[in-house]
Amino acid sequence: MAEEARRLAAIMLTDIVGYTALAQKDEPLALELLGEHNRLLRPLFRGYAGREIKSTGDGFLVEFPSALEATRCAIEIQTALKDRNAAASPERRIEVRIGLHVGDVLHREGDVFGDGVNIAARIEPLAPPGGICLTRQAYDHVWNKLDRPLVSLGKRELKNIQLPMEVYRVVLPWEEPPEGGRHDHDRSRIAVLPLANISPDPKDEYFADGMTEELIYTLSKLRELRVIAYTSVMAYKGQRKKIAEIGRELGVGTVLEGSVRKAGNRLRITALLIDAQNEEHLWSERYDRDLEDVFAIQSDIAKRVAEALQVHLLAGERQEIEKEPTGNLEAYDLYLRGRHCGNERTEERFKKAIECFEGAIGIDPDYALAYAGLADIYTVLPLYAPAAFKETFLRAKRAALQALLLDDTLAEARVSLAQVKAYCDWNWAEAEREFIRAIALKPSYATAHYQYGRFFIYMGRFDEALEEIHRALELDPLSVLSNFHLGVVVYLTGDYDEAIKALQKTIEMAPNFWMGHIWLGMAYLEKSMYAEALARLHQAKALPGCWPSMADAVIASVYTRMGKRRAARELLDELLRRSEREYIPPSWMAILYSALGENDRCFAWLEQAYEEHDQFLLFLAKGGGIFEIDRADPRFTALLKRIGLKG
Repeated sequence: MAEEARRLAAIMLTDIVGYTALAQKDEPLALELLGEHNRLLRPLFRGYAGREIKSTGDGFLVEFPSALEATRCAIEIQTALKDRNAAASPERRIEVRIGLHVGDVLHREGDVFGDGVNIAARIEPLAPPGGICLTRQAYDHVWNKLDRPLVSLGKRELKNIQLPMEVYRVVLPWEEPPEGGRHDHDRSRIAVLPLANISPDPKDEYFADGMTEELIYTLSKLRELRVIAYTSVMAYKGQRKKIAEIGRELGVGTVLEGSVRKAGNRLRITALLIDAQNEEHLWSERYDRDLEDVFAIQSDIAKRVAEALQVHLLAGERQEIEKEPTGNLEAYDLYLRGRHCGNERTEERFKKAIECFEGAIGIDPDYALAYAGLADIYTVLPLYAPAAFKETFLRAKRAALQALLLDDTLAEARVSLAQVKAYCDWNWAEAEREFIRAIALKPSYATAHYQYGRFFIYMGRFDEALEEIHRALELDPLSVLSNFHLGVVVYLTGDYDEAIKALQKTIEMAPNFWMGHIWLGMAYLEKSMYAEALARLHQAKALPGCWPSMADAVIASVYTRMGKRRAARELLDELLRRSEREYIPPSWMAILYSALGENDRCFAWLEQAYEEHDQFLLFLAKGGGIFEIDRADPRFTALLKRIGLKG
């Protein structure tokens, strides 16, 4: 740990109930029980990767890599103490309270400071003897991963903490849920279903979809809400499922649905807020306005939803949702078209999206969101359209910086800039700071958590990668990319059986996701399941949008493992001819040469990958699998050093 560093952490504070009174009454007994308490708890901390920061006298301050590990450790502590107390006399019982929080902390000289520690200290006394309390921030990380109920205790005023915070209690196996029952649904978790297009012109579908995305964007500015991402809600477009069923599938407590009718310069939007458990209507409204009132409508819907859900609006949040992104409706229309095209995720539609965003900027050069949209497209374009990463990332950088110059609160632009800092500048520390800023600005932004997870993959911090990807999936449960990267993480750790399971699940979700087929083929290869690997790779090549060169590089690796070096060499020669007329990521050529044992040529392609900032190079740096290079080779360690990574 650096002498001083700031990071997001899960913090646990423990405290022995009644210890001070016992020490005054019988100090030798108090010290004896304290020693037993310490001997029991410390191994449990280590068992969940907890790092003891310090003893607080009759308790501990402990940092964990994830809220889930911290909560599981807390449950085991209370279970162990209950078992121990069952055989103890009343005066020798040891009961502790435990408080958990996830927040920003500052590491300095072996200690930690900051609001994250202060809040955990305020939460701990709220736990009953032998109980566990956690903040909303910790709850958001664990609510769907524990086999224990979590019950809301409501919002509490905490000393020296500016705003009331919602507190939850873990219902332990020997406890009954308090009055009110289990916390089966959380109204602050909300899904905005695709607005129905009832406009006279069917071509206005983009406008209805755009309004859906804009409402998600606006509601995501409210910190007390957790808003399901556009990717997942669009899976329900055109479906006639019951609200209660959708609520269960997405894990939400409320659903916002409605319709859009655009005719000329007139706009009609209906909105209906529904309790997802009992389908009770919480609020509804119909807006008949001029098109120029579209931003006022979005703002009003957000305020009315907040009011219906008893969400406290901060002054800054109110200002944010009332802010008009542009004063030009033509520019706004182009922006919506750009988002609509970009969401279709094909090379052709990406190019159309760029055209729309640039058109919007041409009309309104101060349109920050249009620059952010442009940056977003350029960061993902190389993964869908064969092109050198460096060139497109430099374009992304210019757009993201301009967006932030116009509006430095845009989490979307910060995520794009973070990717540029990492994958174009190789500035990992600054990239992580941008990810943290983005998540702080918009905790409900699923893309920020997903991209932060990808960042951790490249850094080799796989536990943190899984934590962030799971956080992304809480907000975007039907995301193909987040589910896919769960498989990537376990592949890179060498657990190929689990990788196969995860990648098969991804393909079940999206049968035409060609990259999933390629990585599944790679996992089969590591299990020496050559027939299955080749079948998947050839299937990938037949899918729309697939980079055949990527599949062929892996196919050639399969051939070398099977001893068919001649077939692998023929495929290599074909790839070399193809590289003269189309872009082939140099990392994949390096993989092929490594499989053939031709290290000098492998390193020549790795050098080209470095010059082009080929993102696939980062996967090779962190995982084994099909990349069969000698990692002790000084050329490889030198390359990693230039990238700023450790082997």
